Amino acid sequence: MAMINRTEVTEFILSGLSNWPEMQPVILGIVLAVYLVAVVGNALVVIAAHSDTKLQTPMYFLLSQLSFVDLFLTTITVPQMLVHTLSVDRTISFNRYMVQLFFFMTVGSMEGHLLAAMAYDRYVAIYNPLRYSTIVSRHLCLRITLTSWVVVNLNSLLYSMLVSCLTFCGNQVTHFFCDITPLLQLSCTRPVVNEMLIFTEGVAVVVSPFFFILGSYAHIGVATARMHSVAALRKALSTCSSHILVVLLLYGSVIRMYLRPSSGYDLDQDHYVAIFYTVVTPMLNPLIYSLRNQEVKGALWRLGKKLCISGNFQPGSQANRKWQQIS
Repeated sequence: MAMINRTEVTEFILSGLSNWPEMQPVILGIVLAVYLVAVVGNALVVIAAHSDTKLQTPMYFLLSQLSFVDLFLTTITVPQMLVHTLSVDRTISFNRYMVQLFFFMTVGSMEGHLLAAMAYDRYVAIYNPLRYSTIVSRHLCLRITLTSWVVVNLNSLLYSMLVSCLTFCGNQVTHFFCDITPLLQLSCTRPVVNEMLIFTEGVAVVVSPFFFILGSYAHIGVATARMHSVAALRKALSTCSSHILVVLLLYGSVIRMYLRPSSGYDLDQDHYVAIFYTVVTPMLNPLIYSLRNQEVKGALWRLGKKLCISGNFQPGSQANRKWQQIS
């Protein structure tokens, strides 16, 4: 019987984004640019949703929470990615890896719960518009959000504890951030308990919001089929189009990365999906909602005017008079 080399792992070595040193400056520049756009875009949506009086509605409260989660998600992963792309020393301590894994799983799961809440909001607005204000309130959205945070934190804590108890046969992690899949590949024995947990409890926490979204849109489809007004049908489709696109971006990546048997993983291909999920998607979400939503665009425009006026113009100045003429 072959002996398995089991050692106590105190740190991991992340592979980074590229094994070709000549490509690292290019990769760094692209990732950094996309990261900055994601940070600025999501931060502006959060600020606008909380400061603009026209966005003080349940839907935009949920949108601000989604932008906050995207901001958190990309900040957890991208700085670590950039450091390990340029650095010669790509080690990370065992405890730091587990902490980042916990936060990554928390915000990743939370995004699905927020999209489910937003689907319910759209369902009520289209299916029962006359009672929308009484059914969907800011207080209800706050309770849903807080409950979701508790559930995903407990789920991520359970995952992190189970992973930390595994025995590893090496410390070379073929990934650029702290994820669960590469650790399962490093385990000396097949982690049957963890795999069962992923496909049972993980399905309940991560995939159940997706089925809730599908159910909501099934009801929305029934409601829109009964509409006799072309204008009302067009408005309903326009209201849901941004949300549908964001759902497809999220769950397309999640299903590709995680909801497969371990024998089907290709970590090299998963790198591309992980980059899209952790870097590109957080950048696209605020663009999708702002470009296709007149109220968000208006709020961002008003916020931009306030920032420009407070930062660059003084009352009575020639520049300020020109700005007022333009406005």
